Amino acid sequence: MKQHLSTDAGKELTDKVGLVYQINVDPKENMKEGKVDATFSFKDDDFVKVATGKMNPQIAFTRGAMKIKGSLSAAQEVHP
Repeated sequence: MKQHLSTDAGKELTDKVGLVYQINVDPKENMKEGKVDATFSFKDDDFVKVATGKMNPQIAFTRGAMKIKGSLSAAQEVHP
């Protein structure tokens, strides 16, 4: 993962979408580099539930299993 993130992979998609997201899974350190429009924070098991469709992201947010920092309107632009 670290090797993948150190490349420009995804830059074309970032330019097309025009927003930058950061997802923290059980964060132990702040990996923020540059401007981030929305940051999502999960515990690892909650992230897996949302990523696999076993938990609705809106329910995760309401229950506090997913925390959002930054622009809520940008966060709402994330679709499966």
